[in-house]
Amino acid sequence: MGGGNGAKSAHKREMNAKNAKKGPSSQLASNAAALTIQCDVCKQAFQGTSKQPLLQQHVDSKHSKLAFTACFPKFVAA
Repeated sequence: MGGGNGAKSAHKREMNAKNAKKGPSSQLASNAAALTIQCDVCKQAFQGTSKQPLLQQHVDSKHSKLAFTACFPKFVAA
C-alpha cells in the first residue's frame, strides 16, 4: 500500500527543500570571471575565448589610429 497523494506531496517538498539549498543558478558570476582580456587603452574587457578578428574589430572601431598591439600587447593568437 502507499503511494497516495500525501506521499507524493511529501516527496515533492523534500525535493524542493534540497533544490533550495543549492542556491541560485545564475551564470553572472562565472561570466564576469571569464572576462580575462582587456584593452589597455579603454580598459574594456573581453572573454578569454575571444579571437583576434573580434579584438581587431574593437581596435578598428574604437581606436582606429592605434595599432592592434597598442591595445592588446599581451594577446597571443592560438
